Amino acid sequence: MAAELNRKIAGNLARVEARLAAACMRAGRQRSEVTLVAVSKTRSLPETIAACACGVRHLGENRVEELQVKVPALAQCWQGEPPIWHMIGHLQSRKVRDVVSLCQVLHSLDSLVLATKLEAQATQRDMILPVLLECNVSGEPNKYGFHAWEQPGWPALAEELLHLGECKHLQVRGLMTMAPIVDEPQAARPYFSRLRELRAFLQRQIPGVIGPDLSMGMTDDFEIAAEEGATLVRIGRAIFD
Repeated sequence: MAAELNRKIAGNLARVEARLAAACMRAGRQRSEVTLVAVSKTRSLPETIAACACGVRHLGENRVEELQVKVPALAQCWQGEPPIWHMIGHLQSRKVRDVVSLCQVLHSLDSLVLATKLEAQATQRDMILPVLLECNVSGEPNKYGFHAWEQPGWPALAEELLHLGECKHLQVRGLMTMAPIVDEPQAARPYFSRLRELRAFLQRQIPGVIGPDLSMGMTDDFEIAAEEGATLVRIGRAIFD
């Protein structure tokens, strides 16, 4: 069973890698510029172990409850290099302590209130927590994130985010977004392009606060995201199904 699972995931990973490399080549980028985060949410421990056995080094989870189960369980039975855990889902303030202790990267910092709580926990642990700012560039009301879909509002957002420079235990690595669900991957391109433009704007307006990373692109649109400058892609179904 384990061997069969390994073969399936290895084959899926090879196909994803080929597609990602081709997308990078089309954009004149190196494949090494993009980190593949395997989204292991809802996946079993054997599936997660198989992904690690096939070379996955970055794992993404949506829920703190799954992190609480999987992080210690994998640590007990996986003998290889420990994976880097990414929290990619919405984070409730009351679960900040758990996330800071369990994951190495947070993709979903979506308010200054949450930043203050994360800063307090990271300070208490004397650690630096890498984070990405979740930005809603589509205007969908059901999406979390800093409001960033209208360019005239970007200067006010920059002024707001300037306060992140006071958080000495948070490393703001860049921005994250989730594109709308679309019928054709190309339809997601404007949203990825907008996030890239937003990063450039913020870096000009508040130098030294926002890092270079762009976390964008999932199974249905990661190639478009890579072409538009993604440095992290979050892929689940294409790896595990």
